[in-house]
Amino acid sequence: MDTRERLIESTRELLWERGYVGTSPKAIQARSGAGQGSMYHHFRGKPDLALAAIRRSADELRAGVEAVFSGPGTVVERVTTYLRWERDLLRGCPVGRLTQDPEVMADPDLRRPVEEVFAWLTDRLAGLLAEGRADGELDARLDPLTTATALVSVLQGGYVLARAAASPDVYARAVDGALGLLAPAAPGKGNR
Repeated sequence: MDTRERLIESTRELLWERGYVGTSPKAIQARSGAGQGSMYHHFRGKPDLALAAIRRSADELRAGVEAVFSGPGTVVERVTTYLRWERDLLRGCPVGRLTQDPEVMADPDLRRPVEEVFAWLTDRLAGLLAEGRADGELDARLDPLTTATALVSVLQGGYVLARAAASPDVYARAVDGALGLLAPAAPGKGNR
């Protein structure tokens, strides 16, 4: 891994662990093993490096989700795979945690990739749910966009509850409850 990559990966980890304010240039340099000159050779400063790290986290999330959503299986199976994806539940979502960081949310450039990835996720999930509704797999009364929004909210809220309880069991219960929203269409109730 070259110096630029070490700087980005170190910043991603530090943002996840400490947030923007707690991620100092010195901490980034220490974690990455890069000197100050190297850091400023590749990036204009901490905001520029943080933006590269946030974009990388958002891109990684998007790629992982897309792999599941475009993979094999029914709509419910793909959504279930996504919601039960192996995660570091007690650390939280590396992108979702950024929404709790006032400095990231106050900076339009840093906030943009966070906002964009959650908008993409919600829209992509809504499209998948619409597919399931059209195929009769999901109840015809299901609203894809509001259900997708609820599922993304349950996922992010599940992280918060798991962290608060110091137990991944709370997250699992939240996911089980969310999956109950996707009960298969009753005979004669789906779109035909």
